[in-house]
Amino acid sequence: MKKIFVQRTVVAVAAALVLGVVGCATGPTLDQQVTAMMKADFRDEGIAKVDRLQQDASNEVCSKALGAPLPEAEAKKIEQANLATIRMPSDGKFLGDWKKGEELAQNGRGMTWTDNSTDTKANGGNCYNCHQITKAEISFGTIGPSLYNYGKLRGVTDPASADARAMVEYTWGKLWNARASNACSNMPRFGHNHILDEGQIRDLMALLLDPKSPVNQ
Repeated sequence: MKKIFVQRTVVAVAAALVLGVVGCATGPTLDQQVTAMMKADFRDEGIAKVDRLQQDASNEVCSKALGAPLPEAEAKKIEQANLATIRMPSDGKFLGDWKKGEELAQNGRGMTWTDNSTDTKANGGNCYNCHQITKAEISFGTIGPSLYNYGKLRGVTDPASADARAMVEYTWGKLWNARASNACSNMPRFGHNHILDEGQIRDLMALLLDPKSPVNQ
């Protein structure tokens, strides 16, 4: 009796697997099912709108990669497309106030459904959640590399000098749209996605590159 039960169980499992394979072949793909589920279950709430579910070309490719490295040609294509979106500061000024930058870096608020405004002034940079920022910090995320001594390690002693220009522009681009230099970067695209404005990005630039900033002490 036990043997017959086991045999029937095996047959039932095999049939289920076959039906599952056939269902996958003839029905919606997993991506389509997930998309349909999110569209059905999410709704506009406060300042958070369902248009956040719409992926641009970069997000779509990187989501499907599931963390695996992209082919070099595809990665370069994404980086070039994002590089074209970077806007350098309108007045040519790259650095602001590092003290304000530190406040931004430690501020994780903004863009949730409970917030009252979509104004970038309501948002923080949330940098500490992924990076070490200063030596004194005892709690920080490790998704991204440490930013301690960011400018110092890169030889930036005078951010206004011609020698520092390439690093200053690279850093601005990284904050504006990180996917310009790393196709599937997890870093928020602060400028590109209107999370922070030019003034706020200048202040973060100062935090990273001003020799007087605690980052570079």
